Amino acid sequence: MSETVTIIGGGLAGSEAAWQIAERGGRVDLYEMRPVRGTEAHVTDRLAELVCSNSMGSTLPDRALGILKNELLRMGSLVIRTAFKHALPAGAALAVSREDFAEEITGLIGGHPNITVHRQEVTEIPAGPVIIATGPLTSGALTAQIQALTGQQHLYFYDAMAPIVVADTIDMTVAFRQSRYDRESELGGDEGDYINCPLNKEEYARFVQAVLDAPKTELKGADKELERYFEGCMPIEALAARGEKSLAFGPMRPVGLRDPRTGRRPWAAVQLRQDNVAGTLYNMVGFQTNMKWGAQEQVLRLIPGLEHAEFERLGQMHRNTFINSPTLLHPTLQFKTRADLFFAGQITGTEGYVGSTMGGLVAGVNVMRRLAGEPLLELPRTTMMGALLYYITHAEPATFQPMKAAMGLLPELDESVRNKRARYATYAERAQGDLEAYLGEVAFHEVERIGD
Repeated sequence: MSETVTIIGGGLAGSEAAWQIAERGGRVDLYEMRPVRGTEAHVTDRLAELVCSNSMGSTLPDRALGILKNELLRMGSLVIRTAFKHALPAGAALAVSREDFAEEITGLIGGHPNITVHRQEVTEIPAGPVIIATGPLTSGALTAQIQALTGQQHLYFYDAMAPIVVADTIDMTVAFRQSRYDRESELGGDEGDYINCPLNKEEYARFVQAVLDAPKTELKGADKELERYFEGCMPIEALAARGEKSLAFGPMRPVGLRDPRTGRRPWAAVQLRQDNVAGTLYNMVGFQTNMKWGAQEQVLRLIPGLEHAEFERLGQMHRNTFINSPTLLHPTLQFKTRADLFFAGQITGTEGYVGSTMGGLVAGVNVMRRLAGEPLLELPRTTMMGALLYYITHAEPATFQPMKAAMGLLPELDESVRNKRARYATYAERAQGDLEAYLGEVAFHEVERIGD
């Protein structure tokens, strides 16, 4: 195992892969092009920067992302353990202080004796063991190299980032703190992790019309032909165009909320979630948008409670790239026609932060197992990790779209369970048991030392 592994990309997947390899005694050359070359979405040069929401989704043990997180923790994920270390109040979700999280990951990776971090763009795929983890914002030069390797055209979709609001500019005489259905924080905080801005029927109608009327940033040239929104991160203007009530059934749904001014459920509501440890910034949940910035501020200030809001960041869109994994990859994340090449992260079609981390962990472990002459991990489909990997490598190539962890990816239970909560709990129990049995069979050993 004397070969050095090259990892291209210092996001969540690349950082996780580097750590898994280095902690198993392998040597890593990790290439991250920032700050030499920036992207449309990143704002720092830190590794593992969270560029969209600061939420990693549910922590509930019987939900898809909760199951996935628990599996990653069991397998020694650096990223997930560090995320919990820097968790913010967010009800039953894992919201992360993005700056503290990225700073710690950057320090751990950069300080590891087996990892050399190179701040430069990679424009060719090198020989030897390689993991490509360049994420959804792969540079044009490397994209061309991947296209030449695969012989196929990449697929594109457009992702949008939600605005971030300065907390003390929210009018709390109108807005109110409450988690849906008055749920308490799983992280030990009090009720009311979210700030809610309620709208009545007339206010909602006025807001929707303003969203539809606002000027949007237009895509130009060849990019215009590539415009495809991913359902899991659709801009509010695209949702609003689907029908008058679309937003009220989407990111502005009022279910589980009660306006203390009226004692009733509002017609619609905008939720804001804490974005940093100090509690000075809140992001607008599900409010990705491509409205032009000047008009965007005017439209967002139509929301009750945000009339005088200051925005730390306005919404914007950026291009995302992913490969046609069903035709190119094994469930081990190994490239089908080059055994020493692996792909990991969102470029494979695993949507979201936790899915990206999962790909990095599996690719990193499998590179080392290959170098040691051991069988590569191919996790059971009954686990959330295995189900997601199976999906991205077995979906219909002609209609392949990125996918996040979802209960619907898991194989049916042997015996039907009618109650939804009991059914999900049974799925989670089966996943945990099957993962333990499989790891025992393949003699998997979690890395012994995780950063303090």
